[in-house]
Amino acid sequence: MRILYVEDEKFLAEAVIHLLKKNKIMVDWAEDGEQGLELAMKPNYDVIVLDIMLPKLSGLDILKTIRNRGVKTPVIMLSALNEVEDKIRGLEQGADDYLAKPFKTAELIARINALTRRPPMAEVEKLSFGDLELDLTNRTINGEALTDKEAEILVMLMKTPATAVTKMQILAHVWGNDLEFDENYVEVYISYIRKKIAKVSTKVKIKTIRGLGYKIVNV
Repeated sequence: MRILYVEDEKFLAEAVIHLLKKNKIMVDWAEDGEQGLELAMKPNYDVIVLDIMLPKLSGLDILKTIRNRGVKTPVIMLSALNEVEDKIRGLEQGADDYLAKPFKTAELIARINALTRRPPMAEVEKLSFGDLELDLTNRTINGEALTDKEAEILVMLMKTPATAVTKMQILAHVWGNDLEFDENYVEVYISYIRKKIAKVSTKVKIKTIRGLGYKIVNV
């Protein structure tokens, strides 16, 4: 396994890299945002570990750029700011996970391993509901690009159109048992998906079922 680690704090980076290598994880280190972006564009990595506060170019700018250019490598964001708004900004740009500083390297390793062993979302390549088609290979709906988590949520909704999917069910399936995430993240991602559905030609909507959760409908 090889990861890209973008971190400007030299002593922290050296300590983390030492422990990662002891766990047989190969690491390429970038110490500023410009170098990090250059390396992140290469298809060499299983995971990118990306600090938010970086010289020359922020981690959020790197994340936004690589996602816009179609790079789908899983990204773990790092930040000393343990606030909901900070996490949401990273998730909005397409991050797969978030870890607040200071962190234990063992937890970082566990999250890296969790991302790399994540099973395929579905055995089929495409799902359809009404005139909406979800392409799981390319992570798109009617040609509009999705993040992995957006696609996972849509899979849940499209596989069970007759019943509402609760926030807790989505949270458990997409984020697992990570206590750093709560139901607010589900609401944020449902909002993202609705905006993307609105961009494409479809009669399909995501309906909020008060007290229950969400349901996909054809209006």
